[in-house]
Amino acid sequence: MSVADRVHTGTVSDESEETTQHADEQSSMDEQGDSQLPMLNEGKEIMHHEHKISSPKTKDEHANSEVYTATSLSLKTKDKSVKSQPLILDWAFGINQALPVFSLLDQDRLVMLYGCANVAVIHDHASNSQRLLQGHCSPISSLCVSEDRRWLVTADKGQESLVIVWDSFTGIPVLTLFDCHPEGGVVALALSKDSKYLATVGAGRVQRVCIWDWTNEGEGPTCQTDISPEHGCQNHILFNPTDSSQLLSNSKSHVLFYTWDKKIMEYTAPELSDKTFSKVVGSLSQSAFHFAGLQAFSVTLAGNLVLWESLRDTSTCQPNAMKATKLIPLQKDGITTLTMCDSLIVTGDMRGRVKFYDGNFKLITWCSEFNLDPIASISFSKDIPFNNSLEQQEDCTVNAKQFVIRNFVISTVSATVVHVTRRGSVAQTLLREHEGPLHTVACHPKQPLVAMGSHSGILKVWDYEQKVVISSRDFHPDKQIQCITYDPQGFYLAVGFVSGAVKILDTYTLQQEEQESIQYSQDCITHLTFSHDSTLLATADTGKAVMVFHLCKEGGGLSWKYLGKHRSHYKPIQDLLFGVDLDSRQPRLLSLGIDRRLVEYDLQKSKKDELLILSSERIEQSAVPMCMAWYPPLSTEHFLLTASNHYKMKLFNVTTKMCRKTVLGPTYGSPMKRMLILPPSKDGDLNSYYMAYITQDKVGLQILPLDGNPYKSSAMICHSMGVSSLACSYDGRYVFTAGGVDKTVFSWEISLSALEAAAALGGKDLVPFYSLLEGGRDGELVRAMEDFFYYCQLRNQGIDSMETRRVSTQIPLTEVPFVMRALGFYPTEQELEDMQNEVKFSRYAETGNHVTDVDLEEFIKLFVNHRPAFGTSSEELCSAFQVLGAVVENGRPVITREELLELLQARGEHMTEEELGECFMTLLGFNVEGGRSEARISQCKETDKLLLESELPPDITADTFATDILGFHVATQELPPEQDSSSSITCKDSFEQM
Repeated sequence: MSVADRVHTGTVSDESEETTQHADEQSSMDEQGDSQLPMLNEGKEIMHHEHKISSPKTKDEHANSEVYTATSLSLKTKDKSVKSQPLILDWAFGINQALPVFSLLDQDRLVMLYGCANVAVIHDHASNSQRLLQGHCSPISSLCVSEDRRWLVTADKGQESLVIVWDSFTGIPVLTLFDCHPEGGVVALALSKDSKYLATVGAGRVQRVCIWDWTNEGEGPTCQTDISPEHGCQNHILFNPTDSSQLLSNSKSHVLFYTWDKKIMEYTAPELSDKTFSKVVGSLSQSAFHFAGLQAFSVTLAGNLVLWESLRDTSTCQPNAMKATKLIPLQKDGITTLTMCDSLIVTGDMRGRVKFYDGNFKLITWCSEFNLDPIASISFSKDIPFNNSLEQQEDCTVNAKQFVIRNFVISTVSATVVHVTRRGSVAQTLLREHEGPLHTVACHPKQPLVAMGSHSGILKVWDYEQKVVISSRDFHPDKQIQCITYDPQGFYLAVGFVSGAVKILDTYTLQQEEQESIQYSQDCITHLTFSHDSTLLATADTGKAVMVFHLCKEGGGLSWKYLGKHRSHYKPIQDLLFGVDLDSRQPRLLSLGIDRRLVEYDLQKSKKDELLILSSERIEQSAVPMCMAWYPPLSTEHFLLTASNHYKMKLFNVTTKMCRKTVLGPTYGSPMKRMLILPPSKDGDLNSYYMAYITQDKVGLQILPLDGNPYKSSAMICHSMGVSSLACSYDGRYVFTAGGVDKTVFSWEISLSALEAAAALGGKDLVPFYSLLEGGRDGELVRAMEDFFYYCQLRNQGIDSMETRRVSTQIPLTEVPFVMRALGFYPTEQELEDMQNEVKFSRYAETGNHVTDVDLEEFIKLFVNHRPAFGTSSEELCSAFQVLGAVVENGRPVITREELLELLQARGEHMTEEELGECFMTLLGFNVEGGRSEARISQCKETDKLLLESELPPDITADTFATDILGFHVATQELPPEQDSSSSITCKDSFEQM
C-alpha cells in the first residue's frame, strides 16, 4: 500500500491559497487496520503559530476528507464569495531561480512546482492558473517532491523555520515540523523512493542531518547525526533509490555517504582532491546514485564526473565504504546539474545544454539548440512514455538505436523555465522572469495593467486580470531599473535607473520618442511622481536632490524638458509627492527627508536651471518620518498624512503645516515604509476610505478616518526579506507588492467586508482603546486616570474650599500636561503643544469655536495615541550615551557631570537652571515632600548646586543614569515610563505645587 493510500486527513474549510492556517488533523488506522497512519499537525499562521493535535478521525470523517478523496491534481477556481481575510494572495509574479523546478503533470496539462519568495507555486500552464502554498514566514530554501508527485515538501531558513509536507492534489498541508533545525533552518530536503522517509539537512555551522518517518506518529526524528564543518556546507541530499537506509550528500568539496538503522546514523567522507587522481577535479555541483543503487556519481564545474563504488572485501564478501574509483572527463564545460531518468544519466551544463548518457557513460543524445543560460535544474515527467515509433528517436551511436525520452522541464540561473518534448526538438518557454532585484511596481490609472522593473534591466507590463504579459522591454543589463510610475492620464510611463537616467515611455509600446535618456544626475533615482495634470514630472535621487521636468510644445509636438534641480535635504529623501493648491488649482510639490524636514517647492516662480523652495518645515523632533500621502476629504479641513519610525501617524494642515492630529499607527514589528489611499471601490461605499501600507516585511490595510483603533488595521507577511514598493489597481480591488531582493511581485485581492468585520469584532467606542492600556478597562491605569480627573477638578475649585463641589466629566485643556506626567508619560513641550492644538482646533472648521475642555474618553485616546508605542528601552538610552558620551578604556560610553548639566540646559528643549535643580532634587530624593516657592528656590540655589555636585557621580554611564538617577530597577530591561511607580508619585506631588 502506497503512502498516498495510507495518508488520511480531515476536511479543511478554506483553500490553502486563501488562508494562512494549516490543517489540524490526526491519523487513525485504515479500514484493514494493518498500517499506522501519519499524525498531521496544525500548521503556522502568517503572524504566529500554535502546535495542536486533534482527536482521531472516524471512517465517516475520512470519507469527507479532501485529501483522502482526492484522486488527481486539481486547481479549482476559488470561491470568490467567501473571503475570510482582508488581503488574499491572488498571484505570484516571479521565481526563485536558486530552487529547482519540478514537473508535476505532463499529459493533457502541464503543471509545475517552483518557489517564489516564501510561497511555493503550483502553476498550471495550460489553464494559466496558480495554487499558492502559503505557510512560511521566511524565504523557502529547499523543495522536493515524491516519486509519484503526490507529496510536496517545502522548508525555509529563519528563526522560526518550518518544514511542511503538502498534498499536491488539494494543496492542503498534511504535516508541519516546527523548529526541527533551530540552528538556522533547512538547506536541503529529500524524500525516499517510497515517500515514507524524509531527510533534512540543517543550515547551521555544524549541520545536522535528520531522518523523519513522517507517515507515522512520533515526536522527533527517527535518527540524526552531526556533520563536521571541515566537510563544507552540505547543500544537496538524496536517498538511494533501491535502499532507503542509504543516502548521500555533497558540498562543493566533499561527498558524504550515510547509512542508518533505527536510531543509529553514521556517515563516511571518502577522500577526494586533486591528488586523488593527480588531476583537477573541480568544484562539486551535484551527486546521485546509479539507478541500480550500487554506484554513485558526482559532477563538477570542471566538466568531470567522479565515479564512486563500494568494493567488496574478498575475505568477508562484505561491501566496504564508498570510494572514488574513476575521474571521467565528460565535457569541457562545467556541469551544473545531474539526475537519473529511467536507465539514462542526464546532465545540464554552463552553456545551457542537456546531455544524455547510458550506464557506461556513452553519449546518447543532447539538446543544445535552445540558447539557454546555465542549467539550474532538470525535472522529468512522471509519465512513462509510450513505446511507439512516433515517440522514438535514434541515439548518436554507430548503431543508431531507438530510444524514448520523457518530457522534461529545464530551469536556468537566469529565471527561465523551458519545457522540452520527448523528441527533444521542440522547446516551449514557460516562464521568463526577473533575475535581478525587483524594487518597483506601478499600476495603470485606468486599465488593469501592472508594470514592474528590475535590476536585470527588464520592464514588463502584465494584464493582472488575464494574467498575461502585454508588453515588455529588455534594457541593457547596465540599465538597472530602480523606480517606475504612470502619469494620472495613463499616457506615459516614467522609468528611473540606478545610473541617474530617466526615460519617459509610451504606456503601450514602451518606446520613447527621444532616443536619448534624460540625465541630469549621476545618482540613483529613488522616487518618481507626476503632477495631477501630467505636465510635470519630479524625481528624487540618492544625492538628496529633487529634479523637475515639464512638458513643452516643440515643433508641433510635445517633449519633456529639464526645469531645475535643488539639493533640498541634507539626509536621504524618504518620499516625494505632488498635490493641488486649494486656491489656484496649480500643482504643489513636497519632499520629505530623514532630516525631518518637509520641503515645498515654488513651481510658479521657478525657471530654467533654478528650482526654488517655498518653505522648509521641521515636522519631527526625534522621530524619523518614513512616508506621506494626501489625506482624503473626510472633513472640511485638508490634511497631509505622515508616518514615522515611532509608529505614529500625523495629520498636518496643508496650508499652515500645523500638526492637527497624532494617532498610533500599526505596530506589526516595524514602522510603515509607504502608504497610499485606495481609490473608492465600485462595490463599496463611495464615502468610505481605506489606506494600504507596507512595513519592512508586511502589507496591510487601514480603515479611515484614523483614530488609533488597533482593530481598524490588518497586516500579513508578504515578503519576508523586505518589501520595496507598493501599488494599487485603478479600481481599488488589488494591491501589489514588490519584494526587492526576492525578485517577486505579489498580487493581493482586497476584501473590505472582511476588514470591516474584523474591526467590528474589536468593539465600539472606547473598548478597542482599553485593550491598549495596562490592565484593560478595570486596570489600575484607568482607575488612576479617573482619580486624576477628579483631583484636577478639586484643585481648580480650591483644595481648601468649603463650598459644594461641582463634579464634571471634563477637565480644562490646560490640565492635560499635568495628568499626562502624573501617569508616567513625559511629553516634550512640542508634543504638549501638538496635543493642545489637536483638542483646541478639533471642531474649529465646523463650528468656528475652540475647544477648551476635554473629557475622559478624549483623554484616553490622547494618552494612547501620543505616548511611546513601546515605552523607553535600555537600547535607546545606551544609543543616546554613545552619541553624546566619550568612550573610555572599557568601551562603555560615559558623560561627565558637567557635560550632562550643560547638555540639558543648552540642547533641544533646554531647561532653565531652576527647572534642572528642581528635577534633580526630586529624582535624588531631596524634594520628596513637594515643590518650593520662588523665594526658597533662590535661597537654596547654592545649596542645590552643592548637593548636585556631591550626589551626582563625576562620570555617568547609561546604567548609572537609569538606576541611580531615573530610578529604574533593572537597566537592561525595557522601561516604559507609564509603569514606573516612583515617577507617578513624584508627578502626583507636583499637583500640590500648582
